[in-house]
This record gives sequence, structure tokens and C-alpha cells, in this order.
Amino acid sequence: MPAATRSPTLTSTQITEYAEERGMRVLISGGGIAGPALAFWLHRAGAEVTIVERAPEPRPGGHAVDVRGAARGVVERMGIRDAIRTHQVDERGWAMVDARGKRLGAMPADLFGGEGIVAEIEIARGDLARILYEATAADVDWRFGDQVTDLTPEGDVFFAGGRRERYDVVVGADGVRSGVRKLAFGPHREFVQPLGAYGSYFTVPDPGDLDNWFEMYNAPGGRVAGIRPERGGTAKASLSFRTKEQYGRLDRAQQIALLSAKFDKVGWRVPDLLRAMPDAPDFYFDEVSKVTVERWARGRVVLLGDAGYCGTPLAGMGTSMSLVGAYVLAGELAAAKTPEEGFAAYQREMADYVAEGTQLPPGGVEMFAPNGRFMIRLRALSMRMMGVWPMKGMVEKQFTKAEAITLKDYGQLRTQMSNG
Repeated sequence: MPAATRSPTLTSTQITEYAEERGMRVLISGGGIAGPALAFWLHRAGAEVTIVERAPEPRPGGHAVDVRGAARGVVERMGIRDAIRTHQVDERGWAMVDARGKRLGAMPADLFGGEGIVAEIEIARGDLARILYEATAADVDWRFGDQVTDLTPEGDVFFAGGRRERYDVVVGADGVRSGVRKLAFGPHREFVQPLGAYGSYFTVPDPGDLDNWFEMYNAPGGRVAGIRPERGGTAKASLSFRTKEQYGRLDRAQQIALLSAKFDKVGWRVPDLLRAMPDAPDFYFDEVSKVTVERWARGRVVLLGDAGYCGTPLAGMGTSMSLVGAYVLAGELAAAKTPEEGFAAYQREMADYVAEGTQLPPGGVEMFAPNGRFMIRLRALSMRMMGVWPMKGMVEKQFTKAEAITLKDYGQLRTQMSNG
């Protein structure tokens, strides 16, 4: 890799020999979803791949993520669909409830062909990350507990652990606050747009009465609480709130104290969630932000997933864009004569899909977390109308964006996969 021709008739031996001749070495920063998915495909294209991940091991837990549209085709081609099915979360749909738990509106999982707010394929982020790790562990050089600290235009990479190595391609797949992006492209403020809200999620005991539904409660003041079922007797809680303030870096205790104050005297299940929050093993808190980078490559560095394009969890496409982006980036690099040519083709192939996938739903954060009771009632009404024409037709367009790309059959990847 890169291949000498775009012909899909190259044999696996020819591809591997060409890769070895060129000595293509790829470093991926980030061992979540996008990074190992890319490594999976790059290995099959003959590249020598290293993943550096600052966590000491694959991160467990995490909120439920979904695999939508074209991303379903990617996991099928990877051969991990059965593993995902084994760990899949059984969610029957999403419901908006009032303070007494009465449903104000609901969207069954099959309402929009499995592409609604709750998708047909839902899996805990940690479970998907573990599946991808296991799919690459034997073929990829995984380095946990380390991270990139500096880069040079020539491809030299400096690591926190003291290494200095040279790579042909460096991939930033390290999330919204990508360290690689900061080093190669510039400060976060140039690419990360705060949307005036903060969100948190954490594991709690399953209350036992969810009946496999994801429930969400809106309280005045732009506050949103949710709970969704998991496997193994637990559930995932979420607490979000709108604010004009930016809190900067807070430690865990400060984050918990802030959420406790914001959700004080909020009814529904919130008191139970607040009591469980301090002991949660996977407590997560962050600002709700959108990432926009005009060009995803600079020199030898290219961005993938949330590091280059993120529409926030409200857009609901982060995991799918990461999986599709990994497949396309690997395929275009394998087909190109130079990494720069591959980067440009990757941008062209993904541009429209990413533009669709990063669009927020109608109303954005304001509709997700209304401030006043009138807007909360309006949100509930819109929920009840989603399954009824003509609104159903209009809403359906929002959920078809996951199909806004046709996956190419990259011969180099397909040949390797069929002989792997």
C-alpha cells in the first residue's frame, strides 16, 4: 500500500509485496471505534499499522451507540456482525415521559425501518470497542498507556513514553479534542463549536420497570434526564442541561457537584440517578460540541471520525460515520499512488455523507432541552405526530441520512478480506 493501480484484480500477494516494497507505516492515535476499524482495513491492504491509545486498556462501558445505514454494510464486510448481535442491547424504542412517568410520546425502534432515535443495532460503546480490538489485536501493534506529544512535517512522531519514530501516514482518530489535530492543524477553538449545553452519562442499577424502553424526561430550565436499558442488570443514565456558561476543566467531584446542583428538586427518577452517580464506574461529563474541519488532511496527517467531523450525539451519526470513514479512508489509500492522493479521494467520497451526518435535528439543542413548559409540551406533541402523515414523511428524511453514501467495492480490500 499504496497500490500501483486502481485495478481490483490485484492478488493479495501482489498487494502485500507492493506494501512491503514501499514500506508504508501508519500510526493511528485513538483506540476507540474509528481507529481500530481503520486498522482492520489497512492491515488487509498490506500496511504496517500501530495504534497508540492513552488509556491502559480498551475502555469499558460507555453509552449505547448505534450502527446505521451504510455502516451496517461495513460491519458485514468486516465479518463482525454476529459478534455485535451477541452484545446488542435490546431496546424497543424511545419514549418521552412526564414527572409521573406517563408517556407523552413514543417512537418504536421499527418506526423508521430501524433508523429512528433508537436504531435497530444498538450496542454499548465499550462492547463495540472490545469487538474491534479483538478483530485487530493479532495483526496490529497496539500501544496502551501512551500518546503522541509532537509531530514533524517529515513524519517524525514523538511519544509521551519517550519513543521517536517515523511514519508515512499519521491518523488522528482521537475524538472531539484530538491531540493530533491540535498538533497538526491548530487549537481546538478553531474547530470545536460549543452548542450551549453539557451532558453526562453513567451506569446505574436497572430499575426493573423499563420494559426495554429508553425513557427521557424534560424539566423546565433546559434540563433533560434519561435512562436506557443495558445488558446484565444495569442501565445507562444521562443528565444534560443548557447553559450560557463554559465551565472549563473540572475534576470529577466538581462535575458531580455541578450536576447535583443543576438537577436539585427535579422529579421523575432523577433523585435515584443522582444518588447512584458518585459510585458509577464510568461517569462521563463533557460540553456538547460540534466539530467542523474544512480539510481533513494536512501533510502526512489525516483526521478520522469525531476528530474531523462530529455533529454531537444529537445528530446520532458519530459511530456510523467513524465506521464508514475508516472503510473509505483505507480503501482510497490502498487505491492511490500517494497518501496525498488517497486523502483527497477520501474527502471527496465522504463530503456529502458527512455534511448530512453532522446536521442537527430540527430545533437543535433548543428543541432537545427546551427552557419553558410550553416548548416542552410542543416537543411532546411533535413526538406524538412523528408517526403520522405528513410529519412522518418530513421526519423520515432526517433518518435516511445514514444512507447518504454508496460504499465502493475497493478491490484491494475485498481481495485481502476474501483471502484473510
